[in-house]
Amino acid sequence: MLVRMDPHLLRTYVTVARLGSFSRAARELGYTQSAVSQHIAALEQDLGASLLTRRPVAPTVAGERLLEHAGPLLLRLDAARADVVRIAAAPAHGLALAATPTALGPRAVAALPPAGVTLRVLPREEIPAAVATGKADLGLVDGLAAPSDPLRVPDVAPLTAHGVAEEPVCVLLSGTHPLAGRRGLRLGDLADARWLDAPDAALPLAQLRAAIGGHGFRPALRYAGTDVRTLTALAAAGHGLTLLPRSAAAGVPGTAAVPVTDPRLVHRTELLHASSPAGPVAGLVRALLEPA
Repeated sequence: MLVRMDPHLLRTYVTVARLGSFSRAARELGYTQSAVSQHIAALEQDLGASLLTRRPVAPTVAGERLLEHAGPLLLRLDAARADVVRIAAAPAHGLALAATPTALGPRAVAALPPAGVTLRVLPREEIPAAVATGKADLGLVDGLAAPSDPLRVPDVAPLTAHGVAEEPVCVLLSGTHPLAGRRGLRLGDLADARWLDAPDAALPLAQLRAAIGGHGFRPALRYAGTDVRTLTALAAAGHGLTLLPRSAAAGVPGTAAVPVTDPRLVHRTELLHASSPAGPVAGLVRALLEPA
């Protein structure tokens, strides 16, 4: 049997599975409940498998496997559409930039044009998809890396990545912390310390674990925001340690920024864009890629 995998049917299935309800999915998608049921039945017939139990509405084992494929497939389709629209459209007068808080270093901020920029601060994992689907013209992502090594950016679509900045990383801790006077710190020696878990405002603890072999770095407090100033205030108050690029950690009142000396790591920032940038987008790309 020919499996069509109609993307409209697949989107309907993903929505029903996410909401756990045919009626709620119908309201979100703007369909009738009958149409949603027909979509699911048609997809199940095409695949020759039951995808959802009905009471309660939940994915079957086959449905769970389809969900694993559905997200990347639908994202690729959205990215393809956005790429074609981007090429066909007239050059825009403004630009949308998606970035993590710590990717917006002094150089990136200085390169922004004086007007016409919409800046969206997003979690790291959302930025490649935002660029791929046209929600942002450019993306700035960051993370820990060995010097000159590229970041591991999710392969959501054909995106071009350029390294735009590298700088040392520092452990930010309270000025009264016993380690505040050190000239350097080994990251492995801090695996059992109290850490601030702030994945959207600092370098994620998962990257620290990966850097020393995948253990330790238990969070003492979780901060779910994106404001770096709030994060540094938590560090200054002694709630835990955090790892930041030197430019973000230096000079924070009530804290000490101690460089990481082992392993040899840097904070790397990369610029992401799709197809061939034009207009003000191309101008910002050139400004960010100019030698420092």
